[in-house]
Amino acid sequence: MRLATAVFCAASLLATAAAGSAWATPLLVTPLATPPGASAGVASAPAFVAVAAAASADPFAQAPRDAIVEQALEHVVARGEGLGTLAARHAVSVSLIAERNGIDARKGLAIGQRIAIVSRHVVPAPIDDGIVVNIPQRMLFRFAAGRVVAAYPVTVGKRGWVTPTGDFTVVDRQTDKTWIVPPSIQAEMLREGKPVLTAVPPGPENPLGRHWIGTSLPGIGLHGTNAPASIYGFRSHGCVRLHPDDVAALFAGTRVGDRGRIVYRPLLLAVAADGRIWFEANPDVDRREPGSIDVVREMARLQGIDEAAIDWALVQAALMRRAGNAIDVGVVEPALAARNETGAQAQEVSAR
Repeated sequence: MRLATAVFCAASLLATAAAGSAWATPLLVTPLATPPGASAGVASAPAFVAVAAAASADPFAQAPRDAIVEQALEHVVARGEGLGTLAARHAVSVSLIAERNGIDARKGLAIGQRIAIVSRHVVPAPIDDGIVVNIPQRMLFRFAAGRVVAAYPVTVGKRGWVTPTGDFTVVDRQTDKTWIVPPSIQAEMLREGKPVLTAVPPGPENPLGRHWIGTSLPGIGLHGTNAPASIYGFRSHGCVRLHPDDVAALFAGTRVGDRGRIVYRPLLLAVAADGRIWFEANPDVDRREPGSIDVVREMARLQGIDEAAIDWALVQAALMRRAGNAIDVGVVEPALAARNETGAQAQEVSAR
């Protein structure tokens, strides 16, 4: 049972809104779309709201974009649920949920227990229309006219099975796809002493779930799962894996020929329209971009943010922890925020 709801979006490969907030009062909130098959106000998944970024006074600047997506809700624990399942569904770590509620992360939850959940993520540089997956963030964003219309937690490649980056187009859409097990995964099964499978038909044992969205990236697709608790992690064989409800919504809104992009951006910085400065530090699981406070200073410079407006102790703590949740690290005056560039190019700094 949920007392407040919102909607994310996510993805996987083989071998592929609005919730009311008791903890945040964002300015310029854009509700995300209700997923197909869900009645308004009764979303099938926790829903995020998008908080607009600071506008630019430059008439030639890019169109308005969103700074963060967030959800704040109180969840009533149902039978079989634990901190791990809540973390997977809401794209927030077990430790952060435990800290917010003053509970021991090592202990189970009681049926009927009320758990406060707040999940926030900085929106990476958008595309006009299509899908963006940010690997370190373990998030998928769907855009229309440059604005977020859905955001979902995902699972991406584990160490040694890297999810590739790059632009793609959707080339295939299938329901109830048979999983043809790649030779590389068959070899892994053999090494681990598991039964070696060559094909898995549709059904509860199929790790692709019911929906498959194939991409132009070789062997990569966005798909569901038969293990929803595995979402929001680094566990796949390179795929982008979504919760069954989320991939059903993504599948319904996606067509062959749609565009997408997979990026690797552990550090993200944005200024919201109310002047709040948001920073998010995610794990550098592939050890591509360790990042440092100097990188964040350069991101701030590119966005025209005065360094004096940022609490650098909070930034340093976030860099050390890499908790994967956007935090408020300062504020600029609304007048300055209005002149601030949308700063999409600053998201590229950590790639240099």
